[in-house]
Amino acid sequence: MKVSVFGKTLYAGVMAALLAECGHQVYWCDSCPDLRQQAHYFQDESVNHLLKKQVRSGFLKFCEFIDLPLDIDTYLFSFSPTEEQAGLELLAQLQQRAIIHPKLMINASTLGLHSTEKFQQILAQDEWVYLPDTVQEGNALVSLTQAKQLIVGLTQDSARLKIKELMRPLFPLEQNYLFMPILDAEFTKLSISGMLATRISYINDLAMVAEKLGIDIEHVRQGMGADSRIGLSYLSPGAGFGGENFSHDILTLSHTVSGSGVKSQLLAQVWEINQQQKELLFRKLWNYFQGDLKGKTVAIWGASFKENTSRIQQSPIHVMLEALWAQDVVVQLHDPQALAEIEALYGQRDDLILCNDQYKAVQNAHALCLLTAWKQYWSPDYRKLLHTMQHPLILDGRNIFDPAYVKAQGFAYMGVGR
Repeated sequence: MKVSVFGKTLYAGVMAALLAECGHQVYWCDSCPDLRQQAHYFQDESVNHLLKKQVRSGFLKFCEFIDLPLDIDTYLFSFSPTEEQAGLELLAQLQQRAIIHPKLMINASTLGLHSTEKFQQILAQDEWVYLPDTVQEGNALVSLTQAKQLIVGLTQDSARLKIKELMRPLFPLEQNYLFMPILDAEFTKLSISGMLATRISYINDLAMVAEKLGIDIEHVRQGMGADSRIGLSYLSPGAGFGGENFSHDILTLSHTVSGSGVKSQLLAQVWEINQQQKELLFRKLWNYFQGDLKGKTVAIWGASFKENTSRIQQSPIHVMLEALWAQDVVVQLHDPQALAEIEALYGQRDDLILCNDQYKAVQNAHALCLLTAWKQYWSPDYRKLLHTMQHPLILDGRNIFDPAYVKAQGFAYMGVGR
C-alpha cells in the first residue's frame, strides 16, 4: 500500500518506520522540517535507527503536502492534544484535493472522545478507523510490535479488511485484532491511561502510609508485583507522573465521567494524589531545614517527565521550581536532554542555573533532589558528591538509590515511602 503519515508525534514516527519496514511505500508529510535535515528524529534511538534505515532503503520518503501523490491508499493522522485545530485544517486541505474516494483514514491522535467523528465530518465519504496511540516513550517499537492485541475502532466492514491488510505483517493472526465501535475504542484508550494512573497513585498513597509506619515501600512493591494478578508495571512510587498525552487522557476521562452525570471519586483522587505527589520532595526539604530555605542552593537531577525523553509537559519539575523560587532558593539543574526545553519555557534567570554536567549542578548545593530516573544517575560518585556539596542531603524522588548504602557514604537520605 501507499501510506501517508501526518504529524510529528512519536507514534507517527513509529508507524512510519514499521510500515516502511513491512514493504509499504510511506510518505511522511507535514512533519517537522528538522526531521528531514537532521540525523536525529526522536529521543528513542531504536526509532531513529529504523527511520534512517527506511529512508536509505527508499520505502520512507519525506514530502511536502503539495507533492503528496494522489493515489495514496491510506492516510494516518497522529496529532498531540495541542494540534487538534491544525489537524482539522489539514483535513480541509485534503478535501480540496482530487482524490478518488473512499480511502482508508486512520485517526491515531490523542485528542479524546469524538475526535474521529470530528475528522469524519470533513471527509465523510472515506472509511474511518481509530487506532489508539499506546506506544511507550523510550520503548516505542517494542511496546507496539509485542502488543498481544491491536485495538481497532471502526464502523465499516470494508475498513476492517483494509486495516488488517495494512497491519498484517505486524499482526498476522485474526486474534491479534480487537475490533469495536470507534467511540468504544476512544474510551478504551482513555480507560487504559486511567488504570495505569490509578496504579501509580495507589502505590504513592501506600508509600505515604508505609513511611508513617516505618515500612519500606520497596518491599511491599516487590511483594505485590510477585503476585501474577498484579505485576510490577506502573507500580513504582515517586514524585508523580507527567507527560502531555498521559495527563491529557486522565483529565479527559475525568471530565467525561463527571459530564455524564456519574460521580467518580476515584478519578478525582487519582489526579489529586498525583498533584500532591509532585510537591513531596519540596515538603521533605522544607521539613528537613525547618522552613529555613531562603538563600540556599538546591541541585536537581532530572527535568523531563520520564527518562529517555526531552519532554517536560506536566513534569514534577515545574511544581518543584515554583516552590523553591517562592523561598528564594537558587536551583542548579541538570538533565541529559531537557535543558533546552526548560530554557525555552523559563528563559534566563539568576535563580536557575542550567548545567550540562551533573556534578557541576551539585557544587555548593545544600541538597540534591532527583526527579527523573535517568540511568546515568543510578550510580553516582558519592565521594565526589560529598566533597562538592555544601550539605550532604539526597532526596530520591524515584527510589533508585539504596538507602543503607547512601547513608553509609555519609549522606542524609530521603526517599518515597522509605
